[in-house]
Order: sequence, then C-alpha cells, then structure tokens
Amino acid sequence: MTDGTVVPLRRRRVIGLLAALALLVLLLLASIAVGSRDIPFAGVLDALLHDTGEGDAYVVWSLRVPRTAVLLATGIALGVAGMLIQALTRNPLADPGILGVNAGAALFVALGIAVFHLSSPGQYVWFSFAGALLATVVVYAVGSAGRGSIDPIQLTLAGVTLGSILFGVVSAMTLLDRHTFEQMRNWNAGSVASRGWDVLLPVLPFLVAGVILAIAVAGPLNAIALGDDLATSLGVHIGRTQVIVVVAVTLLAGGATAIAGPIGFVGLMAPHVVRWIVGPDQRWILGGTLLLAPALLTAADVVGRTVMRPGELPVGIVMAFVGAPILVLLVRRRRVSAL
Repeated sequence: MTDGTVVPLRRRRVIGLLAALALLVLLLLASIAVGSRDIPFAGVLDALLHDTGEGDAYVVWSLRVPRTAVLLATGIALGVAGMLIQALTRNPLADPGILGVNAGAALFVALGIAVFHLSSPGQYVWFSFAGALLATVVVYAVGSAGRGSIDPIQLTLAGVTLGSILFGVVSAMTLLDRHTFEQMRNWNAGSVASRGWDVLLPVLPFLVAGVILAIAVAGPLNAIALGDDLATSLGVHIGRTQVIVVVAVTLLAGGATAIAGPIGFVGLMAPHVVRWIVGPDQRWILGGTLLLAPALLTAADVVGRTVMRPGELPVGIVMAFVGAPILVLLVRRRRVSAL
C-alpha cells in the first residue's frame, strides 16, 4: 500500500520538475527573441553560437542576454525567499516583503537619490541592499525579543509594522522632492529594463550564498513543520535553523529588490504552485521553485514587452495584474494553501 502511494507521487514530482525545466528554457529563449526587434528562434540560436558583435548577435549578447540573466537570478531569489519565509512563519500567504525587505530597500534608495543624487540602478543598488539588510536585522531583533528562537507571529507583526512606517517615510520624501519622486517612480514599479551585468554581478555572490543556505535548511524545515518539540527530538536546532532562514531571505529578497525594485507575487505564487504538484516536502518545493519562479517572472517580462510595443510595461506591474487573480484561484484550493 505504501509503495502504491509513494511511486505515483515520486513520478508526479519528477514529471513536474521536468515540465518546469522545459518551460523555463522555452521562456528564456523567448526573452532573448522578443523585443522591439523580433528575432526568430533560429536567429537567436545562431547569434548565441556565433557572437559576431553586430546585427542580431549584438542585440542578443549586449542587451537581451544580460536582461534574461537578471530575470533568471531575480526570479530564483524571490521564489526561494518566498518558500523560506512561508516555511518559517508557517503561513502560506507570507511574502518576502513581510520582513520589511522592500520597505528598508525603498527607504535607502530614496535617501541615496535625495541626498547623494544617485540616478542609475548601478549606483543605488548598494543602498537598496543595505536598507534591506538593516530592516531585516531590526525585524529579527523584535521577532526574537531576546529568546533563543523566533516567534513567527511576532516576526510577522514586526515586519508589517516596520514596513508601514518606512513606506510612510518614503512617501513623505517623494512628495517633498520632485527629483526623488521621478527616480522612485521607476524603481517602485519593479523593472528589469536597463539592468545588466553591472547591476547583477555585484549582487550575484549574495544570491548564490542565499540559495546555498536555503538548500542547507530545507531538510530541517521539514522537521520544524511537524512541531518544535518533535523537531527538537529529531535533533534539529530550531534557533539556528531560524537564523539561517532569516539570513537567507535577507540575502535573496534584499539582493533581488536591489536589482529590480520591489516585485510582488513571485515569492508568493511559485511556492504555492510547486507545493500543489510535489507535496509538502520542502526539499522538493525548493527544487521546483528554483525552476518555476524564474519562469513566472520571465513570462511576465515577455508579456510586458509584447503588449505595448515598441514600449513596455514594467515586469512588476504585469506580475500584479496577472498574479492577483491567479493567487485568488490558488488560495481557494485547500491542497495548495495548506502547509
């Protein structure tokens, strides 16, 4: 009886991951092919294999490959951060922004623009990252409140409260300074336009470190889902696991926000869909999220480049339009919503 239940689940998991991988590859190719200048798939493959530095090859290697790499890295970071924060707080509706990451990043970006007159993503990426780190440290200090482990409810309340306060400060700053308002408007929309290697590479080591930490805690998170007492009896150090999760979420969500601005729904939706396919095992959820989250973000960016050609909609706006109704359908399914 056990074999009859385990084998179909394992097969479904493998098929689901392979389908997500195929979808991701196709969407990455579409991201390279679609734009104000259409390039057929044959031309994309030829340009990828033969970098002549002109024509289609120039467009592919200088503009679209860096942008696609940014989409891939940002999608992975947001998705894995969402998976971790949902597991930590045992709340299937939790989002990376729940730790105040977006609010802290927004405050420091606003300060960088208003005080230091920064104007490009490559200049204020470090301000964004520093703000995300500082906000998470404050939220963690309140959430732990001197105890050995984190109280998920207190952590959530601290993150929401701090986020509201910081976003209020940012709103006041943007209303008082027109230059800050113009710059923050572009950043707040959540966009990967004009993002390339100069923005991605400095943050990439932090994203890689965050993914490695996520892989390390996926197993212990399965035990913690059974309850703190049982997890402790199984040899899991709950406090250490929680700290690692908070650090990983900060690195991933902070890095992604620094690169592309605040983008919602990716870290919320991807783990939901993956959990529906592979079940509650966090190790499989992590593997599926690594594939599905960047696929979702890339699909949204391709749609944004298509619907308003030759202009484009920021990917954050597309995710909001598409993500909201899909999320409503997902949370109505008990199997998807339950952790």
